[in-house]
Parts: sequence; structure tokens; C-alpha cells
Amino acid sequence: MSIDSAVSADSADPAVSAVSAAPSDEDGRGGRGGRHRVPRGAAFLGVAAVFVVFLAASSVPSPLYPVYQQQWHFSAWVLTVVFALYVVGLLSSLLVVGALSDHVGRRPVLAAAIALETVSMVLFLTAGNVIALAVARVLQGIATGAATTTLSATLVDLEPPHARGRAGVITSVSPLTGLALGALGSGVLVEFGPAPTRLVYALLLGAMVLAATVTALLPETSPRRPGSLASLRPRAALPAHLRADIVPVVPAMIAGWALAGLFLSLGPSVAAQLLGLHSRLVGGVVVTLLAGTGALTVAVLRSRPAPSLLAPASALLGLGVLTALAGVVADLVWLAAVGTVVAGVGFGASVLATFGTFARIAGPHERSAVFVSANIFSYLGNSLPAVLGGIAVTTLGLRTATEIYALTIVVIVSIAFLLRLNQLRAQRRRAVAAPCTRGISLH
Repeated sequence: MSIDSAVSADSADPAVSAVSAAPSDEDGRGGRGGRHRVPRGAAFLGVAAVFVVFLAASSVPSPLYPVYQQQWHFSAWVLTVVFALYVVGLLSSLLVVGALSDHVGRRPVLAAAIALETVSMVLFLTAGNVIALAVARVLQGIATGAATTTLSATLVDLEPPHARGRAGVITSVSPLTGLALGALGSGVLVEFGPAPTRLVYALLLGAMVLAATVTALLPETSPRRPGSLASLRPRAALPAHLRADIVPVVPAMIAGWALAGLFLSLGPSVAAQLLGLHSRLVGGVVVTLLAGTGALTVAVLRSRPAPSLLAPASALLGLGVLTALAGVVADLVWLAAVGTVVAGVGFGASVLATFGTFARIAGPHERSAVFVSANIFSYLGNSLPAVLGGIAVTTLGLRTATEIYALTIVVIVSIAFLLRLNQLRAQRRRAVAAPCTRGISLH
């Protein structure tokens, strides 16, 4: 998942400002005299492909969690902790090295991220217990955080002059597309391929070799400049003048990513144990229905203003979760699938609405720190509820825990919906009062 990728919801310009402060030269050569190895157009496509690969790798373990659980006999809360460790690594990486490539160059940071991701793939490939799995997930999270911020900035640097906004589209769609493809591909290999806990990681190792090759051929688009050590200090902020706009956004952000956390960690278990769908492929399909629908929604609605999406996104998210829950309770697979698709539309619209709002309201001088706060909200929403859900599964059972988790999400999005309606009413009152105030001031 790349959170700063959604900042282009309102326009391409916020994405440029939020992702990269580094200049990009027109001929494709970096400030250190880097050679123009490949044309800018080919480099742009290569970076987009690497972006998708990284996010696909992050969702590959989801269909495998039930397999690991069966082999190593660990409880549901351990499973969700392993999932959350990835988020901890990713968030830490985003906060610490998110701006490093602006100072040392894109290629060195991306090369280091690929190297670390390769190490994590080797650990996945050879893992024989849950500790090795947890270490692999932490390293993968760190690598993904470093890679996605750098890849987002590189896409902005390489964006064709005649297609402004294309980088924003790619960085908005790629994360959810990667999540969907990774989960689906993993599910197919686990169900129909040999060595279910090995083959997919061997293929990803090959993908990392290709990613390293692409990186070696990229032009350097960010010249070296001082301040690399200072850039490692996390900066989070929620300026007082932005809080009125941010308050309605945070519940929707937490609810959307909490739902993604549920699907990525416990979704395959719900499909198998509560709906009787024991095919490992279904575990990948469950994630793909949510993330893939979200990616398509982002692509379709990317030009819509963020404020107009928040209330509909909250409503669709809540409706979808309730529908999916009804399908689980009634043991109706088709109804659960329909609910997941509706929730996916709400999730995609929520991503655009929430991060688009952050991009719209934050000034250039405060945008970096504000987006650190946005990352904290989203990734804590993605991980903490999943861990609590895993604990609830252990103590209350999967069905009860799923019902509580889903209803909690509905409550949170209802709060987001009501806050947005209250905000709209306040804006209307101010709009009505403004002409009266101007009229009085004339006398």
C-alpha cells in the first residue's frame, strides 16, 4: 500500500508538491551527470511496473496465512500481529526515509529498497516458523515504504510534459492494483501450483532481479543536495487552521483502511471457515474483490473533487460492509461478494476523498508534515483493528469477531458521514450569512 499515492485526487499539482520537492531536468539526466540510459517514456513505464510489483508482493502472503496457520499451528491473533508488523515496518520507513531520495538521489534509495525486499523474499522462501515469517514481513514493510515514496517521486520527475497528471493517476491506481494482482496471483499459485509456500516467492525473487535491472537503467532525476541526515527526522503536524476540514476525514480514513486490514489478514479465513470456501484461490479472490474494485474506482473517479466524494464514500463503505456481513451471517456467498464489491467502491472513493482533502487543504510549506500525520492515521487504522480482531477471534470465535469488526466499521463510517453532513450545513450557513454581512458593512 502507498498512502501518499492518493494525493492526486483533486489535481496533479498536489501530488507533485507532496511527493517530491526535487527538481527534474528535461533531458532525463540527473544533477550528478547521470547517463541517459533509457528514454524517459520507457523509464516512466518501468517505474510504474516496479511500483505494482512492490505492492503485489505485499499482498502475496494473505492467501498463504491459512496455510501457515495449518502448518505451524499458531492462533488468529498471532496471524494478525504478523500482518501488523508489516505495517509497522512500512510506516516507520515512510516516516524516516520518505524524503531521503530528495537528497541522495532516487536510484540509490530504490536500489537499497529492492535489496531489502530481496532479503525478505529469501526469508519467506526459507521460512520454517512464524518468527521467520514475522521478520520477513517487517523487512518487507521497510522496503515497501522506502520504495513507494521513491517510486512516486520518480514518476513525478519522469512525467511527460504533454501529459501532466499522468504520474498522479499511476500513483493513485498502482497500489490497489498491486494489492489485487498479488493476492489473486498468490491464490492461483497456492491452489494449482507446486510448493504453495515457496513458488510464489521464487517468482518474486525473479521480479526483484528485473526491478533491479530497471533501476540500473533509470536516469537519475534528483541531484544530490545537503540535508540527508536532517531529512531522516519524522515531521508530523496537524495545523490548527486545517483541523475543521480534517476532522470529518479521519473516521472515513480509519474505517476504509481497517476494512482493508480485515480482508488482508482474516479475509481468507472468513471465506474458508464461515462461508465454506476452502479453495486457496478464494482467499486471493476475496482480497482482489475489495482492492481491485477500489483500484477501478480510483481510476474512474480520479478527476472528481475530493469534498464531493467523502459522504458518498462513507455511505457506500457502510452499505457494502453491512451487505457483506449479511451474506456471511446468512451463508450466502453471492451476497457477501456483492457487499465486498460495494465496499470496494466505497474504499476507492474514500482513498480519493481523504488523501485528496489533505492535498487540497495543506499549503506547500506544511504538506510534508501533514501527510506524515495522514500516513499515521491510515496505517494505524490498517493495523491496530486487525490485531484487536485477531485477539477477538481467539477469545470469541471467528464469526463473533467478524460481526463485531464489521459493525464497528459501520459505526465509524456513520460518524464520518454525519460529520461531513454537519460540515456541509455549516458551509451553507456561512454562505447565506456572507451576503448579509457584506450588505451591513456598506452602511
